Amino acid sequence: MIGELPELQRLGPPERARLYFADASCELSNRLWRAALGDSQPFSIGSDALPGTFAPPLAALSRAPAAFVRAEPEPSATSAATVQPPDIEPSGAGSSSFSPAVLGPNHIHGGAIELAAARTGLPAAALAATIDAEAGKGADGGWNVLSRNPRSSAAGLGQFLGKTWEGEAERHGTFLHAIAAGRGWLDSAGQLLPAARSALLALRYEPRVAIEAIADYARTNLDRLKAAGIRIEHGANAVAHAAYLAHHLGPGDVVRFLRGGIGDVRAAHLLAAQVGGAEAARRIATAGGGAAEAHRAWLLAFVDHHIRPDRFA
Repeated sequence: MIGELPELQRLGPPERARLYFADASCELSNRLWRAALGDSQPFSIGSDALPGTFAPPLAALSRAPAAFVRAEPEPSATSAATVQPPDIEPSGAGSSSFSPAVLGPNHIHGGAIELAAARTGLPAAALAATIDAEAGKGADGGWNVLSRNPRSSAAGLGQFLGKTWEGEAERHGTFLHAIAAGRGWLDSAGQLLPAARSALLALRYEPRVAIEAIADYARTNLDRLKAAGIRIEHGANAVAHAAYLAHHLGPGDVVRFLRGGIGDVRAAHLLAAQVGGAEAARRIATAGGGAAEAHRAWLLAFVDHHIRPDRFA
């Protein structure tokens, strides 16, 4: 629980009340989810069981970035992969104009989304839109926390590939890194121990951890785009679109995609991974401009149709 963190004293009463409620809601959602799987055992960082709850590093609230991406990139002496958000006063902006009720059948995850948004400084509606686009869904639209992509290693609410998930665990400052370090899953160089790989990958199916990891990955990808000179307008829609493209393509391909530089061979592979080989071949054949054009048309249409933070505001 978050009650004794001194950073919370910097927040005004409305923001503090919202985070208390979100933390309580998140704990309840984790308990209900574990009960559904027949496991009521609590989780602690030193435990060997699949976690059911994890206290977030809310001290990071004091490190929420003031803006998402500015109009022009600023030079940095450190690599984009290791840039940390600046120390500023928390504003609670990550949770503004968002209510778990707008999530419908997914309201059980609302608390986790609010906490992750507040910690990373992302709009909660943009984070919800990213999850909604990535997660597999049931007939009622509920997110399937156990979803898996049959064409890749992508799994969980965030559909993280195995290697990407491992990288987030090894990257200092992330929510997942805090778990991995606390569980003794990293060696002295900060690399994942082979024996811990299965347990780490299993955390992709833990909704609280997956949501926090999605937020960390989005925050870092937005900062990388900024460092690469990619201009992203302010507002939940622009942030959500950029964050989703980076989440979907990865930090290297997203820069090439936004600059129109993904080649036909790579584009054909990416398209087939999403729609299947036969459908990819059909789209490429009818695109008229090769695989790169077919992939771009499909992905931009998907983003326009599915990445809708306005539905969660």
